[in-house]
Amino acid sequence: MSATLLDIQNLEKSFGQTPVLRGISLAVKEGEVIGLIGASGSGKSTLLRCLNRLETPSGGTVTFQGKTDHDENTLRQQIGMVFQRFNLFPHLTALQNVALAPQKVRKLDKATAEKKARELLAQVHLSEHADKLPAQLSGGQQQRVAIARALAMQPAVLLFDEPTSALDPELVGEVLEVLRDLAKTGRTMLVATHEMGFCKEVAHRVCFLDAGKILEEGPPEQLFETPKEPRTREFLARVLK
Repeated sequence: MSATLLDIQNLEKSFGQTPVLRGISLAVKEGEVIGLIGASGSGKSTLLRCLNRLETPSGGTVTFQGKTDHDENTLRQQIGMVFQRFNLFPHLTALQNVALAPQKVRKLDKATAEKKARELLAQVHLSEHADKLPAQLSGGQQQRVAIARALAMQPAVLLFDEPTSALDPELVGEVLEVLRDLAKTGRTMLVATHEMGFCKEVAHRVCFLDAGKILEEGPPEQLFETPKEPRTREFLARVLK
């Protein structure tokens, strides 16, 4: 049995008087892929942003590798994030985007950082695009650069905030292929997504969020085929049409 890498207990987050997360608890084991599903506004993105301190939780605890007192910079190095909207530096090439953080944060020399960046771009099937600027790449290619950039920091956990939602439908598959490859290597991943087929195929567990709570969780075959909660059944009936 793998060790628990990330332990979330009673996590809460409010924006002003509006509660967004209402006591979320979730234990994530090393090498586990967890799919987070739910309607827009259910709390998926806020949960991920709280885990690497892009948002400060209003309550509860996040224990990472047995510790609760990590500073923000340490968490962000160890818990990588891939966003909906790529967030690449437009004036840097794909190679430079991937190599930048290891040089700045991990203090790698330029040659070492770029060698590793080329290896990661090959891993996401972009070797021939290393010297292109983001504007010269498709949305799917930009998202794959963003994944390589997150991998460059050698994080223990990767968070994906609906990584295909900003893409044209024909580009979704190439990003999901990279996520499948990462899952096969034993990466610990939390993926907020509307891609139910991906969750069925790749996730070890699926969590259905509703109104800031994990309403139901379980193996994908159980949650998708025999959901226990009426709200889960209602949601799946709508998205699996």
